[in-house]
Amino acid sequence: MRVALRNDYEVVLSGFRHMLERYQHRVEVVEVLEQHRIDQPVDVALYDTFAQHEPQHDVVDEMVANPMNTYVAIYTWNLGQDLIDAALEQGARGYFAKSMPALELVEAIEAVAAGEVVLSPAEGRVRSNAALDWPGRADGFSDRESEVLALITQGKSNAEIAAQTQLAQNTIKTHIRSAYRKIGATNRVDAVLWGVENGFRPDHSTGQHRPSRNDRTSPGTSSALS
Repeated sequence: MRVALRNDYEVVLSGFRHMLERYQHRVEVVEVLEQHRIDQPVDVALYDTFAQHEPQHDVVDEMVANPMNTYVAIYTWNLGQDLIDAALEQGARGYFAKSMPALELVEAIEAVAAGEVVLSPAEGRVRSNAALDWPGRADGFSDRESEVLALITQGKSNAEIAAQTQLAQNTIKTHIRSAYRKIGATNRVDAVLWGVENGFRPDHSTGQHRPSRNDRTSPGTSSALS
C-alpha cells in the first residue's frame, strides 16, 4: 500500500517516514512537499497540517480532486469537531490524531485504503506521538511551541495563529514567551530571524518577505507579543 504525506517541512516528513520504518512491509511512504502536486498513484494521501501556509480547506479540495489520490485523510494535532466535519464534507475519508501510535496509524491508513471512514475522537488539541519530529525539537521546543514559532516565522499575527491552531490567544502568548526564553529572543523580530535561520520557514518560497537583520519594520514583526 502506498501513502503520501504532504507537508511543508522536510523534518516533519522525515520524522513520519522514520516512525513507520518498521512497517515498510505494509506501507510505502511517498514524501511530497506542500508546493508539489502528488503526481503518482497512492492509496491514501495524508495532509499533515503542521503550520500550513494556506487555509486547510483549499489544500483538502485540491487533494480530493487529484485523481492520483484514491483517498485523502488529515493528519493533525487539531481534532475539533468542526474541523472533522468540514474535512468529511470536502471528501476526506480519514481524520487522524498525531498522538496515534505507529501501528494504530498504519491500521487506520489501511482501513481508509479499503474504503472505510476512520476518525479519531474529537477532543480539541492532542499531544504529538513521541516518535514524530518537528522543527526545533532538538532545541527543546514542544510540538505546540514549534508550530507557534513556525507560524510567527511565516509572519502570522497572534489572532491568525489562534484561529489556525484552535488555541486561545492567551495560550498562544504563553507559548511565545516560552519560545522566546529558549532562543534568547527579546522581541518578535528576533524570533522571526531565529526561525528563518533554524528551519522554521517552509521548505519552499511562498513569496513572503524574509526580513533581514536591519529590517525592523516588516509587517507582522512588532516587538509585542500581541
